[in-house]
Amino acid sequence: MKKVAFYTLGCKVNQYETEAMTELFEKSGYEIVDHEDIADVYVINTCTVTNLGDRKSRQFIRRAKRKNPESLIAVVGCYAQTSPKEVEAIEGVNIILGTNDRKKIVEYVEMAEEEEAINAVGNIMDIKEFEEMTIGEIKGKTRAYLKIQEGCNQYCSYCIIPYARGPIRSRKIEDIIKEVNRLSHHGFKEIILTGIHVASYGKDLGDTTLLDVIKAVHQVEGIERIRLSSIEPTIMSEEFVKELSDLKKVCPHFHLSLQSGCNETLKRMNRKYTTEEYKMIVDRLRRYMPDVSITTDIMVGFPGETDEEFEKTLDFVRKISFSQIHVFKYSKRKGTKAAGFSDQVDGKTKNQRSEELIELARECSIKYHKKFIGTQREVLFETLSVEREGYYEGLTDNYIRVLCPSQISLEEKLLSVFLEKISEELVIGRLIDII
Repeated sequence: MKKVAFYTLGCKVNQYETEAMTELFEKSGYEIVDHEDIADVYVINTCTVTNLGDRKSRQFIRRAKRKNPESLIAVVGCYAQTSPKEVEAIEGVNIILGTNDRKKIVEYVEMAEEEEAINAVGNIMDIKEFEEMTIGEIKGKTRAYLKIQEGCNQYCSYCIIPYARGPIRSRKIEDIIKEVNRLSHHGFKEIILTGIHVASYGKDLGDTTLLDVIKAVHQVEGIERIRLSSIEPTIMSEEFVKELSDLKKVCPHFHLSLQSGCNETLKRMNRKYTTEEYKMIVDRLRRYMPDVSITTDIMVGFPGETDEEFEKTLDFVRKISFSQIHVFKYSKRKGTKAAGFSDQVDGKTKNQRSEELIELARECSIKYHKKFIGTQREVLFETLSVEREGYYEGLTDNYIRVLCPSQISLEEKLLSVFLEKISEELVIGRLIDII
């Protein structure tokens, strides 16, 4: 039995696609091993959102070949799609496959055993159909990511992803529900609907919306929670939020992409909202779902970002009081509009701003968590904690990670927990349910 190992960089969509490719290899009789092990085939699922993603992709390609010089190396994903010539130049690469035709990965591996290197990267802008890749056999997990959408038409000035993923394509609702039923059958209790630009779901179908998908998933027996991955805030109309609030399986947690708390910066980024509109959307969500968790992404050091503009972002973060923020530094991407902007911000300033915003994000997170100390929430437990021995950890519906002591396994259980205290930024709970 041949062995195959995977190494995945980047977003949840990439992770989903790796899981789907893993199943394809399993069904073809391959043994799946860890990427640190000796394998016959290494599949590197790459990311190109930042220069760091590109560099890590190249590093792992070389590391895999050193681990087993006789191995076959398949490089797939966003970096392979946008920079196939760079990948070709790396010694030892046998297959280059972009962000389409991943379902043929096993075929390409078997072809590469008989011939020289294969470059199967095509023009992603010509792809109009969603590539159906399913996951149905994962075991030992409680939360499943479900890809329902591909591509992006937004063209934010800093972002390479529309060029890596192509135009928007939506998955058919009947295929989504088939996979949800399979996941429910395998014991999954929470579904996270994900995609490259989830808010665009259905725009290419004409007769189906994201809300239709959420309602259909809501009806699947065995699924207890529905969560959305990162989503454009502008979809959160009064009607949309009201309908969501009536669906009890929908988690009161939304990752609303912000990027900047300054209108001037947002305009240069080609974002499609103002901070005033963003705040109105957050207020709307809090009106319909009082316990809602609002998480976000914020970029620092975008070209032209002055000290004054950065201060506006800090002020806006304080005003919104997010429960969690992913802070990242602007990375120049060749081929994007922002790469040609003047007034590029130096690395030292980016680092300083990043550290300042991370500290503010930590304060906001603790403030949000404190609101729920002394209350009871249901926690979906996932695994043993790495922070505290003898504790299990899981998430509340509003995205608070809770640690709870137990002498018996709590994995894959949805249990009522009393949130007792915050200790070293961790929320500690006590079981209410008797197991």
